[in-house]
Amino acid sequence: MRISADALLFDNDGTLVSSMESVVRCWTRWAGEYGVSEEEFAAVELHGRPANDIIGDLLPAERIAGARARIDALELADVPGGVKLLPGTAELLTGLPAARWAVVTSANARLAAARLTEVGLRPGTLITADDITRGKPDPEPFLLAAERLGVDPARCVAFEDAPAGLASARAAGMRTVALTTTVPRAELIADWVVEDLSAVSAQATDGGVELTVRA
Repeated sequence: MRISADALLFDNDGTLVSSMESVVRCWTRWAGEYGVSEEEFAAVELHGRPANDIIGDLLPAERIAGARARIDALELADVPGGVKLLPGTAELLTGLPAARWAVVTSANARLAAARLTEVGLRPGTLITADDITRGKPDPEPFLLAAERLGVDPARCVAFEDAPAGLASARAAGMRTVALTTTVPRAELIADWVVEDLSAVSAQATDGGVELTVRA
C-alpha cells in the first residue's frame, strides 16, 4: 500500500522505542510505595496515557503532585539500559527531513528527551505531556504536532501502538498505522495494522513523504 502524506507523527514508547519493561518495573514499585493494591493497579491502563491521569485513577487529588514527582524520578533513573530501539525505527527515520516528522508522547518532556537521547533519536518536533492540557485519547497532542509542523492534520499519518493514542489520532482527523508491539491486533482500530516499523518504508518528496506500508 502506497500512501502520500505531508508529515508522519510517531508515538514514542511502544512505537519507536521499547520501554515497557521499564514502565512496568517503575510503576509497580511506585504502586507498592503508595499503598495501591494489586487489584487496583491491574485495573488501570498504564500505556499511552499521561502519568497524571494514571495517578488520578488511583489516588486522591491532594496526593497527585507528590506521587507524580516520585514516578518521574523512578522512570528517569531507569532510562539507562531500560530503553531500546524497536525494529525498523532507525531505517524508517533515516533520511526523513526534520520538518516531515514529529514525536507525540504522553511522557513528560524530561523523560521523553531522556528516552530518545538514550537511543540516539533527536526529533525536530517533540510534543509531550508538558505541552498540552488534555492528553490522549483527546486529539490535542496530535493537533498540536500538526500545527507546529505547519501541515493539515488530514495530511498526516500517525503511528501508534496503544488504543488511546489511536483514538487521539483518529479524533484529530489523521490516518493511522497501528503496531502490534504492545496489545493484540484485535484491540487496535486503525487504517493499517503492522507488526512493527520494519513493515514501513518512506521516501521524502518535494513537500511531503511517500509511504509504503506492507500490512
